[in-house]
Order: sequence, then C-alpha cells, then structure tokens
Amino acid sequence: MFAKLLKLLLYVLLNYHISLIEELKAWDTKLFLELNQYHAAWLDPIMYWITDSYFWIPLYLLLVFLIIRTYKVNGVWILVAAILAVGLADYVTSGMIKPYVGRLRPCHVVEIQKNVYVLRGCGGRFGFASSHASTTFALATSLFLFVRSRMSYFIWLFPWAGLVAYSRIYVGVHYPLDILVGACIGVLCGVFLWFIHGQISKRYVLPGTA
Repeated sequence: MFAKLLKLLLYVLLNYHISLIEELKAWDTKLFLELNQYHAAWLDPIMYWITDSYFWIPLYLLLVFLIIRTYKVNGVWILVAAILAVGLADYVTSGMIKPYVGRLRPCHVVEIQKNVYVLRGCGGRFGFASSHASTTFALATSLFLFVRSRMSYFIWLFPWAGLVAYSRIYVGVHYPLDILVGACIGVLCGVFLWFIHGQISKRYVLPGTA
C-alpha cells in the first residue's frame, strides 16, 4: 500500500514538474516573440554592432587603461581576476549548461521560425543560457566590486551589460530566460572571483598590493 502511494506521489510530482517547465517555456516563447517584434530600420545597425563582441574592444582597452592608471601594479591582479570571472562564466554557460540542457535557439525552432526577426544569423544550435549575458555581467560585477571605492562610475557597466544582453533578443538568438539565467551566472561568477581575490590577498601579499 505504501509503495503504491509513493509511486503515485512521484508520478504526480514528476508530471507537475514537467507541466511547470512547459508552462514556463511557453511563457518565455511568448515574451520573446513580443519583444523580438519591436525592431526598426534605424535601430537595426545599432543593435547589429551592440551585439558584436569585437565592437567593444575599445571599451575594454579603456577599462584596462583606467584601472592600471588608478591601481598601478595591483590593477593587473584586478584585471586577471576579472578575466577569470569572464572565462568561468563563459565555461559554465557554453561549456556546461548549453550542451546539457540542449534548448534550441528561437531562430532554430521550426514552429516559430517564420515569426522570428533574425538580424545577424542564428549562430549555434543551443541558446540556454546566454554566454553574452553571463560574460558581460561577470565583467561588470567583478570590476565594480574591485574599484567601487575609487571609481564608482563603473556602476555604468551594468546598464551596458543589460543592453548587450537585450540585444541578443533583438537579433533573434536568445529567449528572455536565456538572458536572465546568463546574467545571474555572470553576477555569481563576478562575486566569486572577487571573493577569491580577497581571500588570497589576505593570506598572501600579491606583488604590488603591499
């Protein structure tokens, strides 16, 4: 009797779990299609470049210059930690989650393809979670935590990361949930590397930090 009740309970929980996931995916798809339809001819070239990682190289070089100028040798360690945060965020999203979850990008889903506005091509098959969102938020989080006491204007990296992340919906390659989860992973990776850097700095004197 107990075994039958346990099987029934597991069956109900499993089906409820599956039903909940399907409802969430349906909501995510609906929101994506609503957001993706808001595009304009004048905005297309702007979003085309905003979503391009190489376009932001001048910004990255500026960040390096500002940090080195302000923190000298210690700035190198800050940049190393930020790079590790970005690398970790990219590995978690692209190397672990995408192949494990296997959720197709919206532009690869046959049922909605005709309704998806694709600006730059579809890219790889899987989109959950967004590595663009994870890496930009990892960079914004780690750098801001490191320099906030002397360079509080780095807070503007968060709106920048949000804009880059949103551009992935605009160009038709990511669902909103891909972006949200990717951003959360990026923030966690940024906090993690900031914490690790702090622990190492307490136990060992890094060159230039004494």
